[in-house]
Amino acid sequence: MSTAQSPVSQLLERNLSLFAGKRLLVAGFWEDDYLCTLAAETAATTLLCTDFHRYRQLQACSAPSTLVTLFDHALPAQSDRFDALLLCLPKAKRETEYLLASLAPWLTAGADLFLAGENRGGINSADRFLAPYADATHKIDSARRCSLVHAALSKPVAAFELDAWVQSYPLTHGAQSLQILALPGVFSANELDEGTALLLDHLPPLSGRVLDLGCGAGVIGALLAARQPDLQVELCDINALALESARRTLAANGLSGQVFASDMLSAVQGPLNAVITNPPFHAGLNTLYAPTEQMIREVPTRLAPGGQLWLVANAFLRYPPHLDAVFQQQQVVAENRRFRVYQAH
Repeated sequence: MSTAQSPVSQLLERNLSLFAGKRLLVAGFWEDDYLCTLAAETAATTLLCTDFHRYRQLQACSAPSTLVTLFDHALPAQSDRFDALLLCLPKAKRETEYLLASLAPWLTAGADLFLAGENRGGINSADRFLAPYADATHKIDSARRCSLVHAALSKPVAAFELDAWVQSYPLTHGAQSLQILALPGVFSANELDEGTALLLDHLPPLSGRVLDLGCGAGVIGALLAARQPDLQVELCDINALALESARRTLAANGLSGQVFASDMLSAVQGPLNAVITNPPFHAGLNTLYAPTEQMIREVPTRLAPGGQLWLVANAFLRYPPHLDAVFQQQQVVAENRRFRVYQAH
């Protein structure tokens, strides 16, 4: 994991004494390994990590014994109580609200609530985020377009009901009509996105074992399972909320599929007959091309002979040279003013 501190971590470093001796619950988006330093100052720190990439990195580093890291969409039913919560704001504001609602019931009365984040990431809305839990908020520090905001838990906290946070919308594609279920912040949470629609419009009948890589709410995997019940459909994603959403989408439509966490291809075993993906190119608020480029280089090792990669991406992304470097053949199957669908085998 990188030792370079993000602006948010630098801000926390200046205020490290606030967390000394606390039983601290942490969640949200982390860009570096500063959490290991912070946890060493606390009585105990539990991180609810919704990002499998960050979870793997924390498992690999020499984290202090005071740090417990969980990868999931919510805390388990039997958890400790905490006297402080630190939330580093994720990209989606609705996900911030979800995390606060799911974690606040595990706090003691009067617990400290800390929100940290960049101005462009929504920290200026901290008062609104904390209003259901506290009577007043206080900006402790700000620097490098980041802020740290504090409040004390002073209002009754309702029990967390996961079902209340699940969004749902109908999706019809060809002869299939499905219900898509999604938790906040998950890709395709509100509607079928234009790129995935273009990909689905041009996918031919497939066979064998097929992977929906970066599945989001499970749109591609669910449609494939509905369209061809004989397929062995698998769905993976880096995000714990996406995985729970995909499981719920399959269950709501009476479909079968294996859903699992994977950092791109880290947990994917071959041989696959096809990999279908609308890969992300953002990590938090930052643009990030390297994971998809690495996936393209590695995916042939997961494909059976004659196996195919189907990829849709924004037209400006320069993936063709990477495809040419590792595949015998690749072509643009479809494109519009914004997206291109690539097929490689």
